[in-house]
Amino acid sequence: MTKSPREDVIRCEGIWKIFGDKSRQAMDAVRSEGLSKKEIRDRFDCVVGVQDATFSVGRGEIFCIMGLSGSGKSTLIRHINRLIEPTAGSVIIEGQNVNAMNARDLRAMRAERIGMVFQSMALMPHRTVRENVAFSLEVRGVPEEKRRRVADQAIEAVDLTGWEKRYPDELSGGMQQRVGLARAIAADPTILLMDEPFSALDPLIRKQLQTTFMKLSAELHKTTIFITHDLDEAIRIGDRIAIMKDGVLVQIGTPEQIVTEPADDYVAEFVAGISKLDLVTAGRIMQPLAQYAQAKGPQDTAAWPVAAPGDKLDTLVDLAVGTDHPILIAEAGVPLGVVTKRALLRGIQGREDSNQPQAEAV
Repeated sequence: MTKSPREDVIRCEGIWKIFGDKSRQAMDAVRSEGLSKKEIRDRFDCVVGVQDATFSVGRGEIFCIMGLSGSGKSTLIRHINRLIEPTAGSVIIEGQNVNAMNARDLRAMRAERIGMVFQSMALMPHRTVRENVAFSLEVRGVPEEKRRRVADQAIEAVDLTGWEKRYPDELSGGMQQRVGLARAIAADPTILLMDEPFSALDPLIRKQLQTTFMKLSAELHKTTIFITHDLDEAIRIGDRIAIMKDGVLVQIGTPEQIVTEPADDYVAEFVAGISKLDLVTAGRIMQPLAQYAQAKGPQDTAAWPVAAPGDKLDTLVDLAVGTDHPILIAEAGVPLGVVTKRALLRGIQGREDSNQPQAEAV
């Protein structure tokens, strides 16, 4: 079955942001001489925030940008709604060039098409939960009855029903984050920009909010750019991940690609401790069936356990326990390949089996 082509909602093309009076000269020097951030600071008294970032985000996709403090990820996300003006490059949202918008159109885009959730929710302390959630609708002039209805729906979506009349200082940190998320979705934006929204929370509350967010994202089909410094979080919620270092997008790929095919030593160090069990698929480590048969001879596969190409390693481990047979990988009843116990172990270790070619990712 042929997949439909992805519809890009956001396109960033060659985004540069260099802070300082000589930003253009500094950018030209980086391009022509490949100067480092330190060299740019020493020579031009400028700071490189983002360097030639190009990427796109499809409709309904959760695109995680991950990096350490100072990597440029928060600077980059603020170009999407033009809170920061780029030194060079352009941001295209649904075919419109954000950098070419006048002040009125930019305000309308921020109010109607983009919702932003920060680490600090900045809730208004004198307003109730319902009033905070409905604030953007109030600014737009939406009638009070409709504001109330929409706000209550958003509050229910984040599991805060019953807290509508409470004030922010009566809520826990996790509950305040839920109010911020409800406020963003109540405006029904096309795009959500989330800048480390859960990073200040306790691990258990953080995981609960991640689950809530993923559920809402699937139901509402929002296009999301999610900033985080936590690779586990990025892998858990992201359809794709971009890893940043010193303002540069080092690698963009699916969680599986990032973990199994790191672009350089920097990415490899990041992913070294990540478990492959719930990430790597059978299709990545299987040996083609014809190749296996050529090496082993004709096989009776009737008693073999069967898995799909998209099944994860933890599923294969369960199948491998208690059998001496390899695992047959099939799709729609058609056998495609074989995963031996050796290949499964090497896959868990994150290493290729030198005795068999690695299949292409499915």
